[in-house]
Amino acid sequence: MDGIIPGGISTADFSKVINTDKNTAIKILEELSSNNIGRFDGEIIEFVQSDKLRAVMLALEKGVLADEAAKHLGWKDFEGLTAQILESKDFATIRNLILTNPRMEIDVIGIKFGVALLIDCKHWKRHSQSTLGNAVLKQVERAKHYVAKTNGAVAAPAIVTLYQDAVSFINRVPIIPIFQFASFVDEFYGNLEDLETIRTE
Repeated sequence: MDGIIPGGISTADFSKVINTDKNTAIKILEELSSNNIGRFDGEIIEFVQSDKLRAVMLALEKGVLADEAAKHLGWKDFEGLTAQILESKDFATIRNLILTNPRMEIDVIGIKFGVALLIDCKHWKRHSQSTLGNAVLKQVERAKHYVAKTNGAVAAPAIVTLYQDAVSFINRVPIIPIFQFASFVDEFYGNLEDLETIRTE
């Protein structure tokens, strides 16, 4: 995935970046191209910005662990992966929503059946409990602000992390490792009463 760089890259350069021989590189590029990731003419492959995210989704389909795949993503790609998982579960999504007075940004919102899951994506390598606690408090404030600006809204704040062993909770706000996010979303509505939800008074 590190070889998926927007623009054109030759098979020779791609094989160097991913540290393999040219024949293996060609097989990988053909596999990517056959899944609509990049345009390959046998010698040069052209990638666009969204191809890395598509490659991660392909890797997940083939059984690669989500946290392994996500290591190859920047923070923006990581947000994209989170949104893509929500979309695959039939959520409407909004990315990087800016709220004003005071100015706040919500990384990813997934909406389904009138409930908004408000996600703060943390692409941290490691984090302490107090750092997570601060992130939770800030996300709850964003959720309150979102509800105040959105008629009839019901919002559940959540944190999605890159490196974590299991889903945990701080003040009923879930902290979800990316590799468990899809299953969390599957069970979201069944577990709603156990989660912190904020609604219009």
